[in-house]
Amino acid sequence: MTSAPAHLLPARILPLDAIPADCRGGAVAIGNFDGMHRGHQALLEAARSEGSAHQAPALLLTFEPHPRSVFRPDSPLFRLSTMEAKARLAAAFGLDGIVVARFDREFAETSADDFVDKILVERLGITAAIIGHDFQFGHDRLGSPAFLAHQGARHGFTVSVLGAVIDGNGQSFSSSRVRQSLEQGEIERANSELGYRWFVMGKVQHGDKRGRELGYPTANVRLPADCGLALGIYAVTLTRADGTTHDAVASYGRRPTFDNGAVLLEVHVFDFADSLYDEAVVITFHRFLRGEERFESIDALIAQMDRDSEAARRILANAGPGTSLDQRLALIAPSADVAPALSIR
Repeated sequence: MTSAPAHLLPARILPLDAIPADCRGGAVAIGNFDGMHRGHQALLEAARSEGSAHQAPALLLTFEPHPRSVFRPDSPLFRLSTMEAKARLAAAFGLDGIVVARFDREFAETSADDFVDKILVERLGITAAIIGHDFQFGHDRLGSPAFLAHQGARHGFTVSVLGAVIDGNGQSFSSSRVRQSLEQGEIERANSELGYRWFVMGKVQHGDKRGRELGYPTANVRLPADCGLALGIYAVTLTRADGTTHDAVASYGRRPTFDNGAVLLEVHVFDFADSLYDEAVVITFHRFLRGEERFESIDALIAQMDRDSEAARRILANAGPGTSLDQRLALIAPSADVAPALSIR
């Protein structure tokens, strides 16, 4: 499968201490937005709508690293989306940029009053704030939606407080539920929670060419150590920097038949002969095929790879374009600045 070339750029990533003049006075959705699932998307849509109504930029204000990694460094959090992935998603929602506040122990001491006065008013000069009903901010989480609404009236910006977005079973969408689904290899469930097909991003580099020797050359990515994705084989697509998208099969695991080494994502692109070296790509997950296993011989491994490829081809041939958000994402090529790096093996 090859799609039409992308023609949109990811949203700008803006450090909080270097906000350009054209991004001041915006409508700003505030939160961590890990995964940017269906619940988060209500905030993004509201920010875009408020920005349009005020003829102001629509922005997302988020925190990096995730606060949990600062307060609980010994308990790694499976991050669902890198900042580059968030920039791609933000562009799909028509946002103008992502403002990134560096979160550390010093930032955590910022009072709720200072968060409003020094960040929202002085640095961003916001026109509107959009938050979830359970959003809390400032030292000891003393800033509440009611507090922010009061401060908005005082400083002249509007505050929209959105309720929880509920699924068909009466449960709120959450990043925790998406993580759990990915950890169990339940890709379709995770994608349903997200409202789009989960993806990772990276840049292709040279590798040891083992896959090529097996007749399955692959582009590989070493995902972050905290990635909790289930080890196994997946039907995926790979999108190039030129916007074209190609069907593929991927293995995420330790290669137990060979070295049982560090976990890698290895992607074999079907019917593909071009070079991908040094190219930014997006790898999108469609379905989990099977768990990782060790084979007694190379021939047995290749025979299973053949079966995996056939299964992935069938799945992807019937996958369709996905949700409306998937279709908007298809218009956004990966940035040249994505990380971590991919390699060809």
